[in-house]
Amino acid sequence: MITIDQIKNLRVLTGVGVMDAKRILTEAGGSLDKAKEIVAKEGLIKAEKKSSRKANQGLVFAYIHAGGRVGVLVEVNCETDFVARTLEFKDLCQEIGMQIAAMQPQTVAELLKQEYIRETSKTVEELVKALIAKTGENIQVARFIRFEVGE
Repeated sequence: MITIDQIKNLRVLTGVGVMDAKRILTEAGGSLDKAKEIVAKEGLIKAEKKSSRKANQGLVFAYIHAGGRVGVLVEVNCETDFVARTLEFKDLCQEIGMQIAAMQPQTVAELLKQEYIRETSKTVEELVKALIAKTGENIQVARFIRFEVGE
């Protein structure tokens, strides 16, 4: 039997709804680790389904690296301004800006395929898809530019 505490734990860790948490925990036989794997797998599937939806809201986010010698402007789009105003969306923009500053990708496609610098077991694309699964909206990195003093 799945307990309320197990459901709460899974929800806190992944952001899934109550009914989804219960279903996934049942499918995982009560194992939190297996449940997180299922959530990740389903999240990626949901993200793929949403990729064709229009994302014409979002933010142009400015990231200035420590010391002020490197700066990035990145446009990250989503479907609604409601999601664009959330802390999770702004955090994603911050992480993408830091990734661009550190790893110097030349294109959006190259950026998305890079290992995420904070967690090398993930790509930047997987980071974006995790937020897509959580918000239920299509999220896309539209464009970016990187500046470095003396470049």
